[in-house]
Amino acid sequence: MARDLTSPMVPALAARRVPCETSRMTQPARPLPYQCEFIELCMQLGVLKFGSFKLKSGRESPYFFNAGLLNTGAAIAAVGRAYAAAVAASDVSFDMLFGPAYKGIPLVTATAVALAETQNRSLAFAFNRKEAKDHGEGGNIVGGPLHGRVLIVDDVITAGTAIRESIDIIKSAGATPAGVLLALDRQERGSDNSLSAVQEVREQFGIPVIAVIGLVELMQYVHAQGRQAELSSIQAYRERYGV
Repeated sequence: MARDLTSPMVPALAARRVPCETSRMTQPARPLPYQCEFIELCMQLGVLKFGSFKLKSGRESPYFFNAGLLNTGAAIAAVGRAYAAAVAASDVSFDMLFGPAYKGIPLVTATAVALAETQNRSLAFAFNRKEAKDHGEGGNIVGGPLHGRVLIVDDVITAGTAIRESIDIIKSAGATPAGVLLALDRQERGSDNSLSAVQEVREQFGIPVIAVIGLVELMQYVHAQGRQAELSSIQAYRERYGV
């Protein structure tokens, strides 16, 4: 009987730091249980696919990640738990959450709910409007007032535009960006330099970037599943474009 990957993850998973239960994983970096569950969820829903995909950069990628397919209540709840587990496994200190419009809105909401339910941390969260409201309460921020150390929640970093805009919004409110929380770090360099988009954010703003999974964890998972064709394709891609 297949596992229901949308059922609640055990809160303790984030702290246990236990590798996936397989003897075939021989490389040093190993996915944690919440990372394995997240990969399985994404594969089950078609969010993560293997094959040949042309990216905006023009590169032919052996895998594709489409967070837009996390579009049911059960799926987004499971994602929130994965995000909460990832931040619990990190040492980032923060006082509230911020999700950049538009994809960051459901992600920040689900993460706030998961932190309250699995870690007993009821934190304020907010997100921005693309266009400022000129009636009612006005402004372009919805949710709690930005204060203290603010963790930005999004799906991936491509060009980094949404993250830079979020940092400007947070700073203009007198708060401090605490870091960025993502679903996936592709761990590949940009077209114009030797750094990845995640590395650029870390270097430019001096803040940590946490990802539920990175390319390394994805490769470890594929290896553990004995999917040698996919592993070979990803390894070749990483050798060509990886950081």
